Amino acid sequence: MIRLGIVGAGAMGGHQARKFSEIPGCQLVAVCDLDAERAQTFAAEHRIEEVYTDVDQMLAQCDLDAVTVVTPDKFHKDAALRVIAAGKHILCEKPLATHAADAAEMAAAAQQAGVINMINLSYRDSSALQQARDLIAAGRIGRIMHVEASYLQSWLSSKVWGDWHTDPSWLWRLSSEHGSKGVLGDVGIHILDFASFPVGEISAVNCRLKCFDKAEGNRIGDYPLDVNDSALIRVEFANGALGTVHTTRWATGHRNSLRLRIFGDRGAVTIEINMDQGWEKLSLCEGDDVDRAEWVTLETGATPSIYQRFIRSIEQGCNDQPDFARGLELQQVLDTCFESDRQDRTLGLQTDAPAMAATA
Repeated sequence: MIRLGIVGAGAMGGHQARKFSEIPGCQLVAVCDLDAERAQTFAAEHRIEEVYTDVDQMLAQCDLDAVTVVTPDKFHKDAALRVIAAGKHILCEKPLATHAADAAEMAAAAQQAGVINMINLSYRDSSALQQARDLIAAGRIGRIMHVEASYLQSWLSSKVWGDWHTDPSWLWRLSSEHGSKGVLGDVGIHILDFASFPVGEISAVNCRLKCFDKAEGNRIGDYPLDVNDSALIRVEFANGALGTVHTTRWATGHRNSLRLRIFGDRGAVTIEINMDQGWEKLSLCEGDDVDRAEWVTLETGATPSIYQRFIRSIEQGCNDQPDFARGLELQQVLDTCFESDRQDRTLGLQTDAPAMAATA
C-alpha cells in the first residue's frame, strides 16, 4: 500500500484526492495546508486521518511513501525540496517552478535522491496524443513542416467556471504578487508540452503577452491583476518545423478545449480535446487521402492517468514521464517566452541549466 500525503487543500488538491482514492494500492493518509480550518475541512471531506499546517512536521511525524504538491506555483520549490530531502517520491503540479534556475535545482535534487518524480501535465493522459506521437515516430506523415496548437478557456469572459471577481481560487491566478505567471504559466505550459511531445524539442520562440484591463485600477482587494491573460507564440522546432501556439482566458464559448494540428510532407494529424464534455478526437490524412484532402477518424483507446502512472512508477521502481527533467525543459521554454516578450524579438532557448535524465 502506497501511503500518500497531499500538500495544498485547494480545489486542485480535492481533484487529486478524488483521483488517488480510486486507485487500488494507494491510501491518502495526510493533508497539509497553511490554513488549518481548510485542511480540517479537506480531511473530513476526503476521509484523511492526519492533518498538518507544516510540511516538515508532516514529513517527520507521518509514515509516508509519497507526496503530491498542489500549492500555488511560487510555493512548489520549497515544498518539493523538503519532500525530496525526506526521501519521499513526489508528484508536483505544473509549472514545476517559476523560473528555470529553481526548476533545475528541483530536478537535480530529485535525481540525486533517486526518488520517483513527476510533474502533473495531465493532458499526457490523452490517448489521441499518445497515438499521434506513435504515428509521427513511425514516419506515417513524413517530415514535420508546420504545427498549430491552441488551448482556449473562457473564465474571464463568462461565469461558466464561477465568478473570478470574488473567488480567491481564481484571483490568485491573475496576480504576480500571489505567485501567478499568468495564462502562459498556468495552461500555456500544457499546450507547449502538448505540441512538443509528439513533434520534438522547441529551439526558438517569439512571444507576445498581454494583460487586459479587468477592474478599476486593475486591482481587486489584495490582488493586483497584472499577469498575462493571452499569449501568442511563434515557435521553431529543432527538426526545422515552424508553428504557432496560442492560449487565452478570453475564449468565449470555450470552457476548456485544446487543438493540435501537425502537418508533414506526406500527411497530417489533428487532435481535438474538450475535457468538460469528455471527448477527444484523432484524425489522420495520409496516403491516397492526401490528394483528395480527406480525413479519417481513428479509434483511440483509454490510457492510464498520470495519477495511476505515478503510483505504478513507485510500485515498479521505474520513473514514468513526464518527470522533473521534462518540467525543467518546459520551464526553459516559458522563461524564454517571457524574455522574448520583454525584448520583442525571437530568441533561441536559454538552456544554461541542462536537463537531466531522472533515475529511479
